[in-house]
Amino acid sequence: MTYSPRSPLHLPSGRPALGLWQSPGRVNLIGEFTDYNDGHVLPFAIDRRIVAAVGVRKDRTLVVASRQQQDVVIWPRDEFDIPPRLNWASYVMGVIWAFRQQGVDVPGLEIALDSDVPLGAGLSSSAALTAVTAVAINDITSADLSPTQLAGICLTAENDYVGVPTGMMDQFAVIHGRAGHAMLIDCELQTIDYIPLDLGSLLVVNTQIRRSNADGNYAKKRRQCALAAEALGVSSLRHANIKMVEEGLRGEMRRIARHVVTEEGRVLDAAGRLIDGRPIGDLLVASHRSLHEDFVVTIPELDCVVDTAMNFGAAGARMTGAGMGGCAIVVCDDPLEMSNHIELEFRQRGFKPPECFTVTPSPGAGVVT
Repeated sequence: MTYSPRSPLHLPSGRPALGLWQSPGRVNLIGEFTDYNDGHVLPFAIDRRIVAAVGVRKDRTLVVASRQQQDVVIWPRDEFDIPPRLNWASYVMGVIWAFRQQGVDVPGLEIALDSDVPLGAGLSSSAALTAVTAVAINDITSADLSPTQLAGICLTAENDYVGVPTGMMDQFAVIHGRAGHAMLIDCELQTIDYIPLDLGSLLVVNTQIRRSNADGNYAKKRRQCALAAEALGVSSLRHANIKMVEEGLRGEMRRIARHVVTEEGRVLDAAGRLIDGRPIGDLLVASHRSLHEDFVVTIPELDCVVDTAMNFGAAGARMTGAGMGGCAIVVCDDPLEMSNHIELEFRQRGFKPPECFTVTPSPGAGVVT
């Protein structure tokens, strides 16, 4: 993967870096909240990425700077095992901590970061940050961990160090990405089937409403899914069906489980249609409606994107990511014209102006050539 920086990326100390590494963000085409229910998801890595210049320090301290942040974070090595100071650099520190749990001796590091993955937009900026750190450390230490092991390191960092109970999709997607392909990930078996992805233009609409998996709502939904599975007598909602849900659950728990069970079906249907060259737009819209009515994680801006897009001839649209802000995706023929329609509708409704851009399925994390 090549990198064309806006300006050269330098370490905070000004010393030469050992090299440059990169990780993409990701778009989840369909399969929201099915990953931590052991189901299937269908994401793809995108051509927006975070790049890291990395050098080794002799004092075993971590020093991290980012063009998207105001501060330089300095973290002494003897503080890595105490409860973390939660900030943007905690994801970097969590990866080092997770490597140490695997017995890898990570030296002191100096890291400079640059990114065009929007923060808090549901495009896996945090997974990209952990992944770029992991692939760099894997190369620098000659740890020789496989891509799947590196995804596990990143998941451990986010779950156990930072304390965000995400599923595995984001880490697998940004590390295992392949140009021109989506990934059908079986989150129970941890297997990936690559599926050619050619839907025309894929427009991302960032509502500019920041969201965070650490805000508590994400963890609450995950707990409710686990309770629903327990009530139904299954190990996870992947192993439930709609009849079990409708007959065995009530109220909010039934709505949440209904979304997961029906979304699992939509993912598998979408994968089959892509293989056969058939359209999937109706599945994207059905997914969004389920996220709005049953899982209740959309917001007016996300609903506006989907409604406007479909009113102006989009092939399909849905929110992507954990919701409560972030992005929606639109499959359309003319992304510029569609962007204009959506931007006008946002202005008329008094919403913050959205950011619109197209994405293409791209390679996963690795060294920059």
